[in-house]
Amino acid sequence: MPPGGRPLILPGVNYRFLISALLVANLIACDRPNADADAAEGETPNATVKLAAAESPPPAKEAAKRPAAKPVRKERPLPAFSGFTLDRKKISVSELLGKRLMIFFFNPEVKNAEIVATAIARVAVFRGNHNFQIVGVSQGSNTSTTRSFVAKHGFDFPIIDDPSAKIARQLGLQVPIAIIGADSEGYVTFGMGQFPSDGPDDTRVIENMLRASLRLPELASNSEPELGTRPEAPNFEIEILDSDEGFELAAQRGKPVMLIFFLHTCPHCHDAMAAMKQAINEMPEANRPAMIGIEVTGRTAAVRAKLSELSLDFFPTGFDHDGSIRAAFGVFGGVPDTFLIDAQGRIAAHIQGWRDESDSPLLRMRLAQLGGAPVPMLLRSKGYSGNEACGVCHESEHATWMLTEHARAFDTLVKHGKTNDAECVSCHVVGYDELGGFEGQDTPQLENVGCETCHGRGGGHLSPEFVKILDYTSICVTCHDTKHSLGFEYATFLPKISHAANKHVLALPLEEKRKILAERGLRRSNLLPTAAKIVGSDACQSCHQTEYEIWRKSGHARAGESLTKKGSEGDQNCLACHTTGYGLDGGFAKGAELAAHADRGRVGCESCHGPGGDHIGEETPKFGSIVALGDKCDSCVILQICGSCHDDANDPGFEFEVEAKIEQERHGTTEPGTGTPKLANEKFEGS
Repeated sequence: MPPGGRPLILPGVNYRFLISALLVANLIACDRPNADADAAEGETPNATVKLAAAESPPPAKEAAKRPAAKPVRKERPLPAFSGFTLDRKKISVSELLGKRLMIFFFNPEVKNAEIVATAIARVAVFRGNHNFQIVGVSQGSNTSTTRSFVAKHGFDFPIIDDPSAKIARQLGLQVPIAIIGADSEGYVTFGMGQFPSDGPDDTRVIENMLRASLRLPELASNSEPELGTRPEAPNFEIEILDSDEGFELAAQRGKPVMLIFFLHTCPHCHDAMAAMKQAINEMPEANRPAMIGIEVTGRTAAVRAKLSELSLDFFPTGFDHDGSIRAAFGVFGGVPDTFLIDAQGRIAAHIQGWRDESDSPLLRMRLAQLGGAPVPMLLRSKGYSGNEACGVCHESEHATWMLTEHARAFDTLVKHGKTNDAECVSCHVVGYDELGGFEGQDTPQLENVGCETCHGRGGGHLSPEFVKILDYTSICVTCHDTKHSLGFEYATFLPKISHAANKHVLALPLEEKRKILAERGLRRSNLLPTAAKIVGSDACQSCHQTEYEIWRKSGHARAGESLTKKGSEGDQNCLACHTTGYGLDGGFAKGAELAAHADRGRVGCESCHGPGGDHIGEETPKFGSIVALGDKCDSCVILQICGSCHDDANDPGFEFEVEAKIEQERHGTTEPGTGTPKLANEKFEGS
């Protein structure tokens, strides 16, 4: 999902679809519910505010704001079901928990099954790297037909054979093709039950819908602003309802345009259009955008009557009879779907769906900005406003933020199944456990580490004390602490997220920006200190006898032997991960033979804890001279150390099994940072 943008389907929300009485029913075209949260407040005439001169920073936020209790789940759990696969193996929901799950219900004899299955097959290749699994449920057909269908599409995931559609009835589904998504704990996060079937590339549309729901990289789009780049809006011409005049987008150059795709019976569309009417009327006439609506059913009389009834016939409306305009803009999802196009004909913003409490003020700000009118600062006085609100006026800052890992912080939780872990969520969203802050799927605009995380609620406008900050260390360390961020150094980390340091990137072509973003997403290596000398595991034995004995029986202690058995003892690429301190001072020397270096020729203590040269001396400090891991976060810190060798090329899927793998290797016998024995730990008692 593009940071700051909206996917075609929002996880946890019905998207124009099913899931009947059991899961939630909304079969119309709307994709998002109208929440009843407080509307934006704190309006001032203009959002351009000069910031005060920097002074001493305010006190840091409280570091320990990570409640242990899990938040209450609002989603529905998957009902328990089981069945037999095509190879007659029994499978049940309980066996599938632990990873995200996508269930594909299909009847292979139904027309749409082909295009949906092709889209499923395309996203299935991402399962390993994105930690989800797929299960198919064939219903209403015979086993032979199902086998042929599965073979044709190359499905390599379990397929439950359910010819009587018993499972579908158990879940309350009443459609022949449906997709249900669930998180790692078995709670339903999205559902689809209607799919396009008459467009120019329906498979691509469905694939992108699935990618958005699963938080996979989206397909390139020509209608979505990306990384600060505004694409040119596709031109189109249409006839206008009840008018002899037509509308051509290209003819509007020099004036901003608001384009809305809508369904005349959709209540969310009605709310959006009412907000648009108010926003336009509040603007000076010279700054107002041209507005054009495209109704997606083409039912002329019904559209005319409904718009007139609701007093929403204030803009010209046309129809896209052949679907070409929707195809050009990539609109096959829920409505309303709105595009704000600047005076140069470029797409400045895309609003998919409608949340009145957040989208209404955001629309007013964006329209004013596009039209050159004073921008009203519509920030939430009793809550957090989100990055998009900040980005209206602070465009370059928002664009550089999208190039950082902060902008994808929540996606990592989705990927690792940690979206309900309060300790993790608190540092990956805005305003967790605070008034008006992140509240799960109801506040997607507050996902990720956003503007207000660093600059305070409402930035300098509502939190003036933050304006004085030049050194953000006190804020950064509330999350980048010793438990979650090994080797954090403010001076070296700052350039990675600094707006000023990254501003030059905005002038680069989009492909270059994508490349930079991909490089920044790579896991860091060499987290361990390298200045001290490697001393070998045998030197650790005298003080850490119990730990040494546990390690000695592990696979790490036989890492060199495993290379010898495979005949790879001379492969330098392999030796780098199967030895201790490869190429470092005192470590296994490049070009050396395993047989001559028994101690360093294995994955020893210092491979995980760093060089021991500053730790083993009699007069040297014992705490702080080596990296203790017993108090570190498995996923945040230990994974990065292990991941330098247990990467996708050598151990695919390790990052999603890291906690279980670490537990197998765990050998700490003292409380971290104290030296006090862990007498309560049965694993080490009597060792």
